[in-house]
Amino acid sequence: MLRTRITEMLGIQYPLLQGGMQWLARAELVSAVSNAGGFGFLTALSCATAQELRDEIHKTRDMTDKPFGVNISMLPVLMPGDLTEAFVDLVCAEGIVAVETAGRNPEPYVPRLKEAGVRLFHKVPAVRYARKAEAVGADAVIVVGFECGGHPGMDDVPSLIVLPKASQELRIPVVAAGGFCDGRSLVAALALGAEAVLMGTRFMATKESPMHDNFKQWMVNAQETDTMIVERSIRNAARIMKNQASRTVARMESEGATLADLLPVIAGKVGREAYLSGDIDMGTIACGQVVGRIAEIKSVQETIEDIMNDARVSIERLACRMSD
Repeated sequence: MLRTRITEMLGIQYPLLQGGMQWLARAELVSAVSNAGGFGFLTALSCATAQELRDEIHKTRDMTDKPFGVNISMLPVLMPGDLTEAFVDLVCAEGIVAVETAGRNPEPYVPRLKEAGVRLFHKVPAVRYARKAEAVGADAVIVVGFECGGHPGMDDVPSLIVLPKASQELRIPVVAAGGFCDGRSLVAALALGAEAVLMGTRFMATKESPMHDNFKQWMVNAQETDTMIVERSIRNAARIMKNQASRTVARMESEGATLADLLPVIAGKVGREAYLSGDIDMGTIACGQVVGRIAEIKSVQETIEDIMNDARVSIERLACRMSD
C-alpha cells in the first residue's frame, strides 16, 4: 500500500482517482474503480436532472460498498438552467464522500459541503487558481498539466512544472492529473509532491468503460501526437482526439467562428451520440496525450493491479540505485 493524505482522507487503498468524464463515468466504471482500491467520480453532467443523478448514485451503491464521489463541472459563468445548486444539495443529502468541482470558483458551495462532511476537490490548470481554491476552503486540489485530455487551461504548462510548484506552495494535498497512466508515472507524481494521481484517458480504455469499442481500438492504435488543442478562440482550450470533428472546429475557429457557431459540433450531446454509435469522426472527444502509451484494453481491476505492481517495481529499482 502507498499511504498518503489522500488515501487517508478518502479511505481508499491506492492513491488512484478516476476523473469525471461526461457520458462515461457512470455506475459501471465508477464502481469498478472503487472496488479495485481506487476512487471513482460519477459525472453529474451526464444527468439531465438531480433525480437522474440520485438514481445513478444509488445504482453505484448497489455495485460497490467502497467510497466514491461526484464530479460537478460548472460553466465559468452561471447560466439559466444551471443544475449546480441542485447537484450540490444532492451530494450533501446523499452523504457522498467527496465532490470534484471545476469551471468556476466553488466558494459559494463550501459551507454546505463542509456542514455535510463532503470533501471538496477543486480542479485547476494553474497554481494561482490552486492557491485561491485553498484559500476558500478546498480540502485538496487537482492540478492538470497541459498533457491532459479535456480542458488544460490557457497557459500551456506541463505537469512536470505545475505539479511540483503547486505542491511546494500549498498546504493542502495536491492530486496530479495529465500524463499519468502507469506505475512509473504514479511514482514520478509522488516524487514531485503529489499525493495521488487522477486519470481519465487511462480509464476510458478499459472494459468497463461504456465507450464504443471503435473508440477503444482507436486509442490502442493512437500515438501521443494524435490529439490536438481547439477552442482557444473562445478561451476554453480543449485537448481532444484528432478526427473530422476536431479538424472542422479548427477550421471554423480560423475563420472567426463564434461559440454559437461552434456549438453544433462541440456540444456534449454530439459526443454522446458518437460514443454510442462508434462513429470516431463525430464529436469532439476529450483525450490526453497519454493515449500514446496505452497498448491494450483490460479490465479496471487488471489495470489498477498493473499500475500498482509497476509502482512497486519502480520504487524497488530506485532503492537499489540509491544503495549502489
